[in-house]
Amino acid sequence: MEFDIRWLDDPQTFRVGQLPAHSDHRFYQHYHEIDAHDSSLSQSLNGQWRFHYAPNPQARLKDFWAADFDTSGFDTIDVPGHIELAGYAKLHYINTMYPWEGHHFRRPAHTVGQDTSGAGMFSTAEDNPVGQYVTDFTLAPEFANKAVTIQFAGVEQAMYLWLNGHFLGYDEDSFTPSEFDLTPYLQAGSNRLAVEVFKRSTAAYLEDQDFFRFFGIFRDVTLLAKPAAHIEDLHIQPTLADDLQSGVVRLDLQFSPVTPYATVRAIIRDDEGQTLLDTTQPVAASQTITSDTLVHVHLWDYRHPYLYQLYLEVRDGQGQLLEIVPYQFGFRKIEIDAERVIRLNGQRLIINGVNRHEWDDERGRAITEADMFHDMHTMKTNHINAVRTCHYPDQIPWYYLCDENGIYMMAETNLESHGTWQKMGAVEPSYNVPGSVPEWRDVVLDRAKTNYEVFKNHTAILFWSLGNESYAGDNIAAMNHYFKTVDPTRLVHYEGVVHDRAYEERISDVESRMYAHPDDIVKYLSDHPKKPFLLCEYMHDMGNSLGGMQAYMDLIDRFPQYAGGFIWDFIDQAIAITDPVTGQHVLRYGGDFDDRPADYEFSGDGLLFADRTPKPALQEVRCYYGRYDK
Repeated sequence: MEFDIRWLDDPQTFRVGQLPAHSDHRFYQHYHEIDAHDSSLSQSLNGQWRFHYAPNPQARLKDFWAADFDTSGFDTIDVPGHIELAGYAKLHYINTMYPWEGHHFRRPAHTVGQDTSGAGMFSTAEDNPVGQYVTDFTLAPEFANKAVTIQFAGVEQAMYLWLNGHFLGYDEDSFTPSEFDLTPYLQAGSNRLAVEVFKRSTAAYLEDQDFFRFFGIFRDVTLLAKPAAHIEDLHIQPTLADDLQSGVVRLDLQFSPVTPYATVRAIIRDDEGQTLLDTTQPVAASQTITSDTLVHVHLWDYRHPYLYQLYLEVRDGQGQLLEIVPYQFGFRKIEIDAERVIRLNGQRLIINGVNRHEWDDERGRAITEADMFHDMHTMKTNHINAVRTCHYPDQIPWYYLCDENGIYMMAETNLESHGTWQKMGAVEPSYNVPGSVPEWRDVVLDRAKTNYEVFKNHTAILFWSLGNESYAGDNIAAMNHYFKTVDPTRLVHYEGVVHDRAYEERISDVESRMYAHPDDIVKYLSDHPKKPFLLCEYMHDMGNSLGGMQAYMDLIDRFPQYAGGFIWDFIDQAIAITDPVTGQHVLRYGGDFDDRPADYEFSGDGLLFADRTPKPALQEVRCYYGRYDK
């Protein structure tokens, strides 16, 4: 397989050589590793990598990936991290427009005629910087005689991968894990990994989120060793009976590889340690394990996030333990009743929510688990019971934290194409993507599928979201159909259909709007509403704002069909610097880095400052959300 830089220009080429997306389960070799959260079948490649920066594709080092390439002149860079924050490229914040507006003329490929094939749009662009990464590693002893893959948890925006001079693949979905098989090209001793990251590709049209436009390897890089029989994918399906008192658990397992005579043992225990299921079966490439009816099950919700513990033990024909997969899950039922009320476990669902970008004032979106724990504590102590992962999938540990803490999740797909249909505030979708353009269909369906496959086992997810501010069209309707087909147990959300009501019956289970006036909500809910109503964004917390919150909260008492909403947003996007004049540690926002076009302080609309200091607005949230803390 040969790499091709022209893939950057083609929306129909978005993953090459990748392994299929699968569940985010962790696996261990021994039980004591689970308690230590340290698997001997996992090896981190985080740390300092050798690095070369090029301002555009023409200036990059053409053969840097070769096994014998001399990298002695390279710089070093931290992985994970953003290239801009390492000082190589310009910091740039922009909201709805594309970052090249006013500098370069571009239209999405295939949208306005045959002359827009996209050839050369990014592969020869002067404004497409490139980061070239190299690291050498030696496999841990526990990896011997096992298949080995590498997982990149997040790379913006398009990446090519080589091992020991052999090309392995390509990926351009920045916020979901990408995994590649290293096994055929591994060698004894030292191995050389090379990654080439381009800031822009056709993915840029689909990742027009309201944030700083970074690039680079900004999430964890991990080697994974797969034993002779390995659970490749796990689907946990806890189903409640109509009486919400009993339930059944179905486990669908995919194995790869499969060794003869291997067995898998499934154990389910409650939080008191009582065993509810203990069964052993021969391993097959694909198999299903179903429990007997479990009586008097405990329900999961915000007030009581009750989780059951699953263990899967895989052993070889001699009874030797090969791997253990632990996973916690809960029983809960989300539905819309005949009166258009969203109900969780039979009770009306009230969303006291926030939108949450991943952010740290020094590391940008390369956040740590300490940041996540801090955010969770802030939510729990301020009566915030729901989070929208705006506008992309978050780091995997966040989903586990939401399971454990009872935080209701709207799990958003990595899609926003705002700049293709809204120009200077006007709705003008003449070259909107994905729209109904056939060439953009597969890539957005792939993003939906990856979002589902990775996170499908998380009890906290009540809504799948098709993305943000991407208008409407046949392709988004196809995403909606996909989620409803693979997962009828959850609701599907999308706001953009309000701009094209022709898709109202085909997109979204809920009427979702942004910043609707309370009077408009009353008008909708007073006129035989077709769907429940929620605000995916409201109470835009910019400056000294969040006034008028009571007008929205009063709607909860008036209309059972009103489900509440998600405040925009949780934390400011600002970057800490040392001021060159005063020498003080200060926060800087969009436009403060001579970035143009920019939306300036629009990046500062959180309930917290970027250093996680609470703003006064958080007191308002605590007051009003506290009235509906259920």
